[in-house]
Amino acid sequence: MNIKEELHALCMQNIKQKIEEIDSAIAERREAISNETKSSMGDKYETTREMLQQDININLERLNKVNVDLEVLNTINADSALNVAKTGSVVKTSNGNYYLSISAGKLTINGELYYSVSVSSPIGALLKGKRIGDSFHFNNKEYIIQEIL
Repeated sequence: MNIKEELHALCMQNIKQKIEEIDSAIAERREAISNETKSSMGDKYETTREMLQQDININLERLNKVNVDLEVLNTINADSALNVAKTGSVVKTSNGNYYLSISAGKLTINGELYYSVSVSSPIGALLKGKRIGDSFHFNNKEYIIQEIL
C-alpha cells in the first residue's frame, strides 16, 4: 500500500469510528427517552425528554457532517498521479506534509507525520492548485511545495 492509500485508509477508519460513536450516542438517548416515565413532576419529565431530544438532534447534525466527509473520501482515487495539489493529493512542503481530503488531524505513516486537512481549511485553501516549487506564506512561515503525490 502506498502512502496515499494508507492515509486514505486511516481517514476512512477515523470516519467509521465517528459514525459508530454518534450512532451509539443517538441510540442511548432514544433509549433514555423511552425509559423516561412520567412522574408527578410533569415539568421535569418534559424538560428531560426535551433535553434528550435536543441531544439527539445535535448528534444527527454531527452525523450529517461526518457523512459529507465520507462522501469526500469516497470520491478520492488513491491511485491517481497528480502534478497539481487538489483533493486526494499528498503534498510535502518545507514545513510539513499534508493530505488534502478531510479534516482528520495528525496521521503518522512509517514514522512520518501528515496533517489531514480539507481544501476548505485555511492551509488547505492555500495548498490547493499549487505545483512543485510553488511557495506561499501561512502563519508567518514560508512553505515551499517539494512533492505532490
